[in-house]
Amino acid sequence: MSLLETKQVQKRFGGVYAVNNVSLKIHSGEILGMIGPNGSGKSTFINLLTGIYAPDFGTILFHGESIGGLPPHRVTEKGIARTFQNLRVFSNISVLDNILIGGHCRIANALWEIYLRPWTSWQREKKAERRALEILEMVGLANRRKELVKNLPYGEQRLIEICRALASEPLLLLLDEPCAGMNPVEMDILAKFIAQLPSQGYTIFIIEHNP
Repeated sequence: MSLLETKQVQKRFGGVYAVNNVSLKIHSGEILGMIGPNGSGKSTFINLLTGIYAPDFGTILFHGESIGGLPPHRVTEKGIARTFQNLRVFSNISVLDNILIGGHCRIANALWEIYLRPWTSWQREKKAERRALEILEMVGLANRRKELVKNLPYGEQRLIEICRALASEPLLLLLDEPCAGMNPVEMDILAKFIAQLPSQGYTIFIIEHNP
């Protein structure tokens, strides 16, 4: 069974079909790319997969379960994470805190537990911090964990955004033009990083206009 499957998915804005009858399958452990020019509907398609838009027609299945129209936080809980075409990081907080925000959905600390079972809550938070540092090690940024993100070069900020998505422990990672704005050296670093992710259990779907 496919990890994710779409069947004749459509999204229309007025009289314009941004996404028209798109059917595809993404299998666990693969890197799948969708290439097209700017304005061709690629980002709209990812917005449909992640709950920002609901499809007008068609079916979106994840692990055989329909997720079309679920709100974004529910889609994240199911195991789908994403980045955005325009960089979206929290510039005025540290690198580590950016990653911890991504893992927040996996820290099951209820308010009553924080007060009545503080040791358990603390353990969960420390586990999340260890995982965040492991992810930063993957891109060689663990030693910069205390720096404000705004002080990092653009290419490293892009990597932080991807690391933040990985912190949510996704089964499927959607990358919306991850190379946008990067120079060739930064693109090469990013490509090598993405290429190793399937060996660590991630499935990748990339949309790009630059092959």
